[in-house]
This record gives sequence, C-alpha cells and structure tokens, in this order.
Amino acid sequence: MTESAIVYTEAPDCEGAAAELSEKVSAALSCQQPDALIVFASPRYDPSELLSKLMASLRPGVLVGASSAGEFAGQVRGDGACVMALRSETIKFAAGIGRGLSADRAAAARAVATSFKGLSTDDYPHRAALVMTDALAGHADELVDELTLATSGSYQFFGGGAGDNGQFQRTPVFFGTEGATDAVVALEILSKKPIGVGVGHGWEPATPPMRVTEAVGSRLVSLNGASAAQVFQKHAAATQQALDIEAPLPFFLHNIIGIETGGGYRLRVPLGINTDGSVACAADIPTGALVHIMRTTAKSAADAAARATSSAVQGLNGNKPKVALFFDCVATRLRLGDAFGLELQSLVDAFGDAGFMGCNTHGQIARASGQFGGFHNCTAVVCVLPE
Repeated sequence: MTESAIVYTEAPDCEGAAAELSEKVSAALSCQQPDALIVFASPRYDPSELLSKLMASLRPGVLVGASSAGEFAGQVRGDGACVMALRSETIKFAAGIGRGLSADRAAAARAVATSFKGLSTDDYPHRAALVMTDALAGHADELVDELTLATSGSYQFFGGGAGDNGQFQRTPVFFGTEGATDAVVALEILSKKPIGVGVGHGWEPATPPMRVTEAVGSRLVSLNGASAAQVFQKHAAATQQALDIEAPLPFFLHNIIGIETGGGYRLRVPLGINTDGSVACAADIPTGALVHIMRTTAKSAADAAARATSSAVQGLNGNKPKVALFFDCVATRLRLGDAFGLELQSLVDAFGDAGFMGCNTHGQIARASGQFGGFHNCTAVVCVLPE
C-alpha cells in the first residue's frame, strides 16, 4: 500500500507556508512521519528556513526538491510552494547529493549513487530516481550520462533543472534542510511494481536541417557557416514574425532549436543574441549536429503532455497509478501563459483520481527505457508511481 499527500500554498512567508503545508500533509496521511517529502518552492522563499520548518514539523525520512519557476498541484498553480509526501509498504526511498557539479560531473554522479540502495540488493526490481540539478552549474547532459554510468544503466531518471522564474541568478536544489548550489540531488525510488516514465514535446521542424558549424558550450555561433543571429533574422523575415535584436526572447519562445537525435529532437531554448552574432542558449549544442528551427502551438503542447502521460501509465504494465510528478519548461509556461492550464488539464483527464504535482524547470531530465534520453528544453516529463 502506498499513501500520498499533495498540498500547495501561496502563503507570503516561510513560517506561514511551512505551517500550511505541514497541516495539510498531516491531515491527509494516516501516519505523522512520511518516508519521503518532495518540495518545489518559489525563489521568493528562503530555502533553509522553509525546509528547516518542514523537517521539524513533518520529520520525513528524506527530503529533496528544488527552487522552481512555477509550481502546481493538479490544476492549482502559481508562485508558491508545493509538497508531495509519500509513505509506502512496497516502495522504498533514499536520497543523495553530489557537490562541485560545475567542476566534476563524474564525481558528483558517483556521490549521488553511493546513497542508492538498489545497487546492492535485488529485492526491488524496478528502479528510478528523481534528479534535480542546479541549472546554472551547466553540463546537465554530461551529468545524466555520468549518472547512467554510475548506476550501470539500471535506473530510469526524471526531473529537471532548478529554476528561479527565468531570472538565471540562483537555482538551488534541496537536500534535507539545505538549499545547495553547484549541486545535484536525487530521490531513489525502489519498487516491487513497475514505475512509468513518459516524455513528449509538441514541436516540429519549421526549417530544413542546418549544420552547426560552430558552437561553444551553450553559445551557438554559426549554422551552415552563417552567424546564428543572421539565420534567426532570415527565418523571422520569411515567416513574418517580429524579432527585436535587443529583446529577442518573445520571438525565441516560439522559435527554438531542435537537435536531430535519430529518434526525435532534443530541444534547446535560445535566450539572447550576443554582440558577435552568436546566440546564447539554455543548454549545450554540439558542433556538427544537424538542427532545425522548431515551431509549435498550445494544442500541440497539451497533446505532447497527454502523450507523455499515456506513455508513463503504459509503463506501469497494468498496475493502477497512485500519484505522479510532472515537469515542463519555464519557457513553455511563458509562451503559453494561461493556456498552460491545457497541459495540466490533460494530466487531470488521464489520471482521474490519482493526483499529480510538479513544477516548471530550467530544462528537463529524462532517461528511461524506450525514451530519448538526457537533458531537454520545452519537453514534458511525467513519472507515475503505482498504487
């Protein structure tokens, strides 16, 4: 049996937020001490104060989470904090943290993996981990690769980059009472029943493929030998869209980069245009890759979330869903505005009585059997835990 509680608050201060969240969790669970607590909170809250109060009042076995860029519990969403409390007889939890992420992804991944109990027991055949990383530390693709190596490919990963409402100033992850930067945290989930992870996006190519002739990390320098800025300007003119070089984000939210993977597209959000004509993106783009400028609609985004949810539910192999975690990009929320509610409604329609919680992130993590893997932008990621 698995018990869960999903609660939300928009209280203006940490004391009020922690008190409201704790009261609601205690009322929803038959026990007073959850095995695991997952917390996503607006950057307006002080992480240490909020987490310390939650730990003191609820006394969970483990606590993980992250600062976020929009929080939701079902269709309730806003600028606040949400909590998922879990207690189970068939699912076991452990938590780990890896530090110094920007300097050494392999060491950070190994530090996380040392906390995982599933690497030393066969009692739980189904293994997954919620992974939240400091988005500003970068190298998230490499981190996911290193986590896969550290766990011998035996885990499904899902989660994302901690957010700060798109300000890109400070994006801590939560571990116990600590809000840590330059770090990654993970919640290990070991289950006797299958765990479902689904991934989807509603973007399609708007241009023919172009070769990345130069890129430096997340700075896209040139495509087909032309400066990245010139390519976007030409596309804006051809599609009769407005592109303000000084303030390009409104254009970029509707015109992102899709990297061909052979089995789909890995998405990257452009953020700004540099004086040298290069374009700053939210995550790395490899030199030599084939890419497209991509397009989408609000309906396509909602349909993609529905597909990701359906895929995750199918991964349960007939078991009934109990509770789910959902992540999508802050860029998606900014682009869709109120229409982002369509994505949340698609999960409500799919899950019925099973609740879900999540947040908008600065990039999404997904690596699961049968799914394209790694670090993404503008992508819906769903994990469903069985009843």
